[in-house]
Amino acid sequence: MQTDRSAFKIITFFLIAVITAAAPIFWNTPAAAEAPIKQTALVDEALVTLNNLLSDPSMTWFHNNVKDAKGLLIIPELIKAGFVFGTSGGRGVLFVRNEKTGHWNGPAFYMLGSISLGFQIGVKKSELIMMVMSPKGLNPLYDSSFKLGGEASVAAGPVGAGAEGATATNLSADYLSFARSKGAFIGLSVKGAYVYADGEWNGAYYGKLVTPTDILVSGTINNPQADKLRQAVEKATQ
Repeated sequence: MQTDRSAFKIITFFLIAVITAAAPIFWNTPAAAEAPIKQTALVDEALVTLNNLLSDPSMTWFHNNVKDAKGLLIIPELIKAGFVFGTSGGRGVLFVRNEKTGHWNGPAFYMLGSISLGFQIGVKKSELIMMVMSPKGLNPLYDSSFKLGGEASVAAGPVGAGAEGATATNLSADYLSFARSKGAFIGLSVKGAYVYADGEWNGAYYGKLVTPTDILVSGTINNPQADKLRQAVEKATQ
């Protein structure tokens, strides 16, 4: 299992690095001391994605219920590509609500990736936001990696006319996912995908070695560049 996970992680890193022209995977080079340009850009893109979903008329359920989320994982660009087998990958930022103060801590950087078998061709880009709905959903995010649908359940969030048919089953999931592609909602399944805490990007953004717990739980780690996104998250969840 560990071998499979390691191999999968390598593939995910390759996908994101090649298709999104991301920064080098390992930040133990002199480039780590430079300004976190790519991380800053991702935070800015996450703000655009959050505003896009909040303003989308088909995302009324998301808009009305995002206040109940314990965490938000925002992935501005999830890329699905394939030929003989398909791969999906993207980088995102996570914010977690402090239950005592009501304020949101973050961002922490994460990667999401999956592999599917079967003939397919082409490339599709989507915006994705995952609402973390339970403590059970939060806990795995503090680890280095975990599988969606394994340690915690995941379901597509209610959208448009489908929101009226939302059931207790999918609304009781630990994660609810909402995805848009070219301005339209798509039924994108992320079950079976792996989520990885991106320590290299976290270190580059905050200028020192930090863990997801340092960023999301203690709330003592901060980068003022993310203030606009943090304020938008707090406004949406009031």
